[in-house]
Amino acid sequence: MQPLIDNARTFGQRPEEFTKLAEGQSPQVLFITCSDSRVVPALITGAAPGQLFELRTAGNIVPPYASERPTSEAATIEYAVEVLGVQDIVVCGHSHCGAVGALVRGDDLDPVPAVRDWLAYAATRPESHDPDDPAVAASVQHHVLAQLLRLRSYPCVEKGLAEGRLRVRGWYYEVHTGSVLAHHTDTDTFQAL
Repeated sequence: MQPLIDNARTFGQRPEEFTKLAEGQSPQVLFITCSDSRVVPALITGAAPGQLFELRTAGNIVPPYASERPTSEAATIEYAVEVLGVQDIVVCGHSHCGAVGALVRGDDLDPVPAVRDWLAYAATRPESHDPDDPAVAASVQHHVLAQLLRLRSYPCVEKGLAEGRLRVRGWYYEVHTGSVLAHHTDTDTFQAL
């Protein structure tokens, strides 16, 4: 923890780098990804402060939209699309995902009931293409597509897509190589960016 504290102490000693941030934000992209500490959206994309609006959830899950029971995730998505006017939404899954791996293996999650109940929002149980693959690559990619489909059902996203002012993208990040693959709808495959 001490190196993080040391950096935080010196971080604000360059106010000239941050003055413009006080004027507001206008990110171009809503980046939805996993809470996993190995996935760092600004590092992956090279984004500077103010360029990405981030939504981090366990397993990069987009929960079902329910206006009568708003969630933090739905509020973040709606704010990004309707207020900030993001032009793109990226749903980024990653290799070695503990959430997807638990779903694929059918792990007993009773000792962590909040995790168990959250993962029930995964839309569909990811297929196990190779249960012995610790990266669960194909399963995570399938899971990303399921979350994209769920995301498209949000009224603000559906409207933005219909009006041509919004695009949604599926990415897969390999934590062990740093490679990023993007889903191509024409071939229904994930390929290097």
